[in-house]
Amino acid sequence: NEGFGVVGVDGLKIEPLPADLVGSETVAPRPIRDWSEIYHPLDERVLEGFGGVSEYGITVRCDKNFLTLIHLTLARRRSLRIYGGIRFGGTLPIEDAWQYGFDHVAIAAGAGRPTIIDMKNNLIRGIRKASDFLMGLQLTGAFKREALPNLQVRLPAVVIGGGLTAVDTATELMAYYPVQVEKVAHQYDALVAALGETVARAHYDREELGTLDEFCAHGRQVRAERARALAAGEEPNFVPMLRSWGGVTVAYRKRMVDSPAYRLNHEEIVKALEEGISFTENVNPIEAVPDEFGALREVIFSREGREGLEGQEPTITLPARALMVAAGTAPNVTYEKEAPGHFKLDSRKKFFQAHRVEKGEGGRFQLVEDSSGFFTSYEHDGRFVSYYGDNHPRFAGNVVKAMASAKAGYPKVVALFADHVATLDPAAQASRDAAWKALGQRLDEQFSAHVVDVVRLTPTIVEVIVKAPAAARHFEPGQFYRLQNFETSADRVTESGRRIPLLMEGLALTGAWVDKEQGLLSMITLEMGASSRLVAYLKKGQEVVVMGPTGAPTEIPENQNVLLLGGGLGNAVLFSIAKAMRSKGNRVLYFAGYKNGADLFKREDIEEATDQVIWSSDMGPEIAPGRPQDSHFRGNIVQAMLAYNSGELGEQLVPLNTVDRIIAIGSDRMMAAVKSARHTSLAPFLKKEHVGIGSINSPMQCMMKEVCAQ
Repeated sequence: NEGFGVVGVDGLKIEPLPADLVGSETVAPRPIRDWSEIYHPLDERVLEGFGGVSEYGITVRCDKNFLTLIHLTLARRRSLRIYGGIRFGGTLPIEDAWQYGFDHVAIAAGAGRPTIIDMKNNLIRGIRKASDFLMGLQLTGAFKREALPNLQVRLPAVVIGGGLTAVDTATELMAYYPVQVEKVAHQYDALVAALGETVARAHYDREELGTLDEFCAHGRQVRAERARALAAGEEPNFVPMLRSWGGVTVAYRKRMVDSPAYRLNHEEIVKALEEGISFTENVNPIEAVPDEFGALREVIFSREGREGLEGQEPTITLPARALMVAAGTAPNVTYEKEAPGHFKLDSRKKFFQAHRVEKGEGGRFQLVEDSSGFFTSYEHDGRFVSYYGDNHPRFAGNVVKAMASAKAGYPKVVALFADHVATLDPAAQASRDAAWKALGQRLDEQFSAHVVDVVRLTPTIVEVIVKAPAAARHFEPGQFYRLQNFETSADRVTESGRRIPLLMEGLALTGAWVDKEQGLLSMITLEMGASSRLVAYLKKGQEVVVMGPTGAPTEIPENQNVLLLGGGLGNAVLFSIAKAMRSKGNRVLYFAGYKNGADLFKREDIEEATDQVIWSSDMGPEIAPGRPQDSHFRGNIVQAMLAYNSGELGEQLVPLNTVDRIIAIGSDRMMAAVKSARHTSLAPFLKKEHVGIGSINSPMQCMMKEVCAQ
C-alpha cells in the first residue's frame, strides 16, 4: 500500500536470492522471461527458509520452486525488507521495535509447542516430534545426496497422529530412508578405501557398529535396485524392501475415517497407502520400550474403541526403531511466557486475548475485547500488535486458514494509518521515503552478522567471533545462539563433477563473552561432527546467521558464595556466568574439569572472573596453577571437591559448607556424578539449604523455544 514499508523478520535462516534478480535501490532487477530460469530440481534447489511451514513442513510433493517465485516477487518490492535469524524477544524485543521506528508489529509466528503425549519413556533415543523431523529434513537439506547434516532414522518407524502432518511425516520417512542408507553405504565404502576397514571401524562402539552395518546392508540393496531399474528402463521400486525392513506405520487413536487427514484431504491418505504406508487404527501409545542401549525398540499401545474387538488383547505392541509424534500443536505465546505482562491471554491461557481497535474520545484509537478481533491487548503510545494464523483461535488449524486470517486481518491494520496515508503530499512522501531508507540501513547494521575472527583454542575447540550488534546487545549470561552459514556463500568441494556446498546445520553455541558497545560476540564450539568442524573454515568478513540470544538467562544472586563446576566445553558456558557473579558481589569458587589437561582454553578469563580455581584433569599435562590460591588435582571433579574439602589442596577461600549456590555444566556423565555426590559423598559437607542448578547440552533444531519440542 502507498505510504507503507514492511519489514519481515523470521527466526529461521533466510537465504538471499541472486542480486541481479532482486535488484536494488538504484539497479532494476533483471527481467525473467521463462520460468525455467529460476526452476531447479528439488534435490539441487537452495533451501531458502522462506515460507515457514510451507518450506520445512509440507512434503516435496508440493513443488517448493513455487515458494521461490513468491519469495522473488516479494523481494523485488522496494517497500519490503526481509531478515532471517531474528528472534522476536531475543534479537528484537518489542520495545526495540518502537525505538527503531516501527509503527506496528504483526505476529504471524504460527503454532508453537507440539503436543507432548502421555507415554512412559517418551524422551528416549529414537523418539522425535514430527515438526522436529520435518525441520531437520527440509531445512538442513538432509534429503540431498551430497548433504552433510546428520539426520538418522531407523526402520521400523511409527508415526503417532491422524492429521496431515502425520501423513506427511510418514511419506517423507519412506522417501528419505533409501537416500539415507545409500549415502551411508557410499561414505562408509569411501572411508574403508581411504583408511582400511580396521581403522574405519575402530571409531565406533558396539551399538554404532550394529546400526552402521544395518544401514550399509540396506544401502547396498537400494543401490542394486537402482541398477536393476536402470537396466530395465523402469523406476526403482523400494516399497517391497522398505516393508521387509519394517516399513512405516501411522498409528491413530480413532478410525481412519475419523482422522483429520481423511476428513480434510482424503487423497493424501490414498497416496500414502499407494506408497506403502500402513495405517493402524484405534490405538493409543502407553509405553516406549528401550533396547539394551537405551534406544527405542518397540511401542506398546492400548486398544481404543473396544466395540467389536471382543477376544482381542487390550494392548498391541508395534516394533519401532523410530517414533515420530504428530499429535497437534499449541499456539506460540512464548513471548508472554518470557516477558510476562505484555500480552493478555484468553481464559484458557492458550491464545492471546483478541481485541478490536476503534476510535474513542478525541479520535484516539483504543482496544476493546472482541473474539473476532485481530489485535492483542498490547498498546504503546498509540502503537498496537496484531496476530494471525495458528495464533488466532478463529483461524488455527492449517495453512489455508492462516492465509485467510491475513486476508481478513490486514485491512484492520491499514485502517490504523488511513488518515496518515491520505494526507501524504509529495514532500511528506519524500520525507517518509528517506526515513524508510534510514531504517533499512540501521537494520542492516544491527541485524546482520559477519565473522570477525576464527581462533583455534585447542586441537578440537574453536572460537568464532562475530559482529552482530543487536544479538550481542541483548545477551545475558547463560544464553546461547544458533550459528549457521549460508548455502549461497558456503565453500564448495567438487565430487564426481558436482560442486557440493559445505553447509552447516544450526549449531547451538553459548555466548562466551560479548562486547555490547562494539557489537561483538564470541561463541565456542567443540569439533564433534561435520557441522562443528566447518566452523574452523569460516572466513573473516563472511556473512553468517546468528539467531538469538535464546534460552533462559542464568539467575545471578547478590553477595553469596557460589560454586561453579565446569566440565570440558561446559567451561565456555561458565565464563560469562562467573563474570556476572563477581560483578554482583558474589564470591566464586570454580572447579574446572578436563578429560585432558591439553584441552584447557581461556585460562585468563577463568582466573579473572573467580576468587579461586581448582583445575582437575584425568590425563595429559597437569595444569600449573597461575595464582597462589589456585591448585591442580589429578582426577575427576567430585574427587577434586572432596580433596578441597579435606584441606589437601591448601587454603579454602570458599569452604563447601558456606556455598549457597552450585551451578554445574558439563557432560551427562559428569552431571550424573555431581548429582549423586550431592546426596551421598558430598552431602555431609554442603549446606543443606543450598541451591543446585545443572545444565546439559542437548540436541536442538530451531532453538526458538518449543517450536520443535527439543
